[in-house]
Amino acid sequence: MSFRIVCVCLILISLSGCSLVNSSADMAVKPLPLLAPIHRESVAREFRAAWVATVANINWPTEAGLSTLEQQAQAIEILDLLQKNNFNTVIFQVRPQADALYQSRFEPWSYYLTAEQGKAPEPFYDPLQFWIEQAHQRGLKLHAWINPYRVHHPVSNDPSEQSMAYQMPDDVVKLKNGMHWFIPTNQSVIAHTIATLSDLVTQYDIDGIHFDDYFYPYSSYNEEADFPDQAHYQHYLDTGGSLAKADWRRDAVNQFVQGLYQQVKAIKPHVQVGISPFGIYRPKQPHTIRGLDQYETLFADAKLWLNKGWLDYFTPQLYWPIKQYSQSYPLLLGWWQSENTLQRHVWPGINALIADNEKGIDEVINQIMINRGMLSSSPGVVFWNVKSLQNSAEFRDVIGNGVFQHQALLPRSAWLDNTPPSPPSVTFKQYQNNTRIFWQHKNDEEVFSTLVYVQYANESSYRIYPHAIRSLSLPNDKNGKRLREVKIIAIDRNDNESESSEVIFSH
Repeated sequence: MSFRIVCVCLILISLSGCSLVNSSADMAVKPLPLLAPIHRESVAREFRAAWVATVANINWPTEAGLSTLEQQAQAIEILDLLQKNNFNTVIFQVRPQADALYQSRFEPWSYYLTAEQGKAPEPFYDPLQFWIEQAHQRGLKLHAWINPYRVHHPVSNDPSEQSMAYQMPDDVVKLKNGMHWFIPTNQSVIAHTIATLSDLVTQYDIDGIHFDDYFYPYSSYNEEADFPDQAHYQHYLDTGGSLAKADWRRDAVNQFVQGLYQQVKAIKPHVQVGISPFGIYRPKQPHTIRGLDQYETLFADAKLWLNKGWLDYFTPQLYWPIKQYSQSYPLLLGWWQSENTLQRHVWPGINALIADNEKGIDEVINQIMINRGMLSSSPGVVFWNVKSLQNSAEFRDVIGNGVFQHQALLPRSAWLDNTPPSPPSVTFKQYQNNTRIFWQHKNDEEVFSTLVYVQYANESSYRIYPHAIRSLSLPNDKNGKRLREVKIIAIDRNDNESESSEVIFSH
């Protein structure tokens, strides 16, 4: 049922363009025009995300030790870029090596902020809080990306006294490439990591928790030698354990994955949990596939997690071309989707960094189109990484003015919540040349954004506005067409739509 306000005898005089009421936020979001008209009223739904890596200062900040203002300016530049190109999610790395780009009660401040692990930014600010606020002002969701087991990356020199390598020495081993790693089978590691991430979910208004393919390390990190946990495995056997070493390792990772999902849902059910494992489960699955066996080398039973539903979205890293026979992009995507027995979201990660030339751009666009065809009920994609957009104006144009030319809500997650929010209350004021629409939400805390349809004559367009925006100024006549109808719809944290509140203009 729709809630309607009918306006009779509106004076119609042409005035081009439309504007938003300015946000009261310190860093105002630039107004966005309505999209070019479409002839149907149907908002797009697609997960559109990009990874923003902080480890080794890959994406942000561009170097350790930048000033607070420099860091914030770089963050704003990235978020503006994503907003302008109609992304709806940023996956921001907040725990790159058992340290924090936020104020953690359990782990030290990250080296990649100040070039000194344990040292807070000066002048002080909380980077994660800043990213959340700025993302939400732009209508972007923020998923906090964590690495569960890496303790130290050699690019940041030797571990500091603040490092968990020194704080939890019995739980950490050093690999031959200089990395330090938690021992995943130690119950103290599982407890510490879940407590750390539970605190993160509790303290911050994040929209998701996301972790990647670094479970056990790739064998090359230890010069192909086995992970150095033989003494711990022997202790396990001596105290009555019976699992083979590989199964013992996988079981510990499974405990963490399941435990974290349950804990996040107990704290904030709307916070989505996403996992981005290596793109191949095992060689010959499906039959023609060849490559690394993550089940045997990373001890990650990613198929089990998907089958069990210990996640809300699944992002296999499918970094191979469509035509690559032994690692075929569509073949792998189809196989993972066939294992999606509980109908969670499958939103693949793609190597967008190849889009620095015409061939690479064509490959990325074709992969997005394959996703839309094969994942039609819940399409989505994650770009590795945001630098792909920063580096190529041609790629940005193809994305923002092409495949992502219309904004999109995220696909619904019915297993989390399918109850629609309350419809907004709507008022308006008529002027000689324009009409200003105002809306309010009954239960403000449940609303993330507002979907607005505007119809001129027979043509309808929509725009999704951030939560802070509560009014819209529209010309009464646009390109010779009269303003006919406005629909206002509340969108909640799980991307459910409310019933529409409508203003109909009769002439």
